[in-house]
Amino acid sequence: MVETGATKSSNLMNSLVGIFTMLRLLSTLLAPIRAWLDSLEVRNVKLAWFLFKAIPGQCPFERDVTLFGRVLFHIPPMCKINPLYEQLMGLRFRAMCYLADDCGINLEMA
Repeated sequence: MVETGATKSSNLMNSLVGIFTMLRLLSTLLAPIRAWLDSLEVRNVKLAWFLFKAIPGQCPFERDVTLFGRVLFHIPPMCKINPLYEQLMGLRFRAMCYLADDCGINLEMA
């Protein structure tokens, strides 16, 4: 069977609709987790310190691959693909603020 331009276009449109439907479903399923992470208050030094150490401040996957001092290629940060990225960064920030402001801990030395 030979696919025409209209058939290819229709298949592509159906695929895109399916992808957007899955993304909407994923977003709906993750909404309670996002809300829970956003509502967490950091009021414990051990928890704050754990969160500060466990959640990286920058994406650990971003790299420049070099050979003999020349950059061969760059691996872009993939953390923004994580659907909970913003909530985790907010949680880490709240932990940092608690440690610095309420506990008086200098995080530059950590």
